[in-house]
Amino acid sequence: MLFSIEEAKARGLKNLTEFEAKEILKAAGIPVVKTLLARSKKEAQQFAASIGYPVAMKISSRELLHKTEAGGVSLDLNGAEEVGLAYDRMLKNIMTKYPCSTIEGVTIQPMISKGVEVVIGVTLDPQFGPMVMFGLGGIFVEILKDVSFRIVPLTEEDAYEMIYDIRGRSLLEGVRGAEPVKIEALAEILLKLSRFVEANQEIKELDINPLLADSRGSVAVDARIILK
Repeated sequence: MLFSIEEAKARGLKNLTEFEAKEILKAAGIPVVKTLLARSKKEAQQFAASIGYPVAMKISSRELLHKTEAGGVSLDLNGAEEVGLAYDRMLKNIMTKYPCSTIEGVTIQPMISKGVEVVIGVTLDPQFGPMVMFGLGGIFVEILKDVSFRIVPLTEEDAYEMIYDIRGRSLLEGVRGAEPVKIEALAEILLKLSRFVEANQEIKELDINPLLADSRGSVAVDARIILK
């Protein structure tokens, strides 16, 4: 059974882990990369083998919202030995830097390198309430701040306007021989997210970054949810 907003409320949770956030998004119909939560090194190695190499491993903790900066991300792991070494290194690093943090385990997911990185999110505006954001993802969202916003609930026209409003839209249309991104899939995800937020007023912040988009569709690679 997938983790839910109701379960989070019942447990008094506010900062959800990446694994929990992805479970919630999956239930909302948003495509999410396969992600397994391992609670031991042996389990991490077993899950990695079942998913297929290469894999990405990320620390799972409510206190560490920015996993990369905390040293809680290992990418392109090939084989059980690399997974085991990365697991030991990651936990030692986190417990040294953040000794008071609670570690839920590590997430294992396949490496996905193809596609354009975009970001989709939700923020609360003091005047207008929940607003959906769309823009270029990864490091671009912080450097270029090339994003667009619309008030919930979104219409189909809103969703397409958001996508075409960003300055970097040419990346979505295909440059230097690259295939164009499937815009319809992005628009559908924006609409699903809008409906989800409208039905769940407990959402304070939500980020899907990156959402990898290509000619076949889009998939959430990382996610964060904070409740009121």
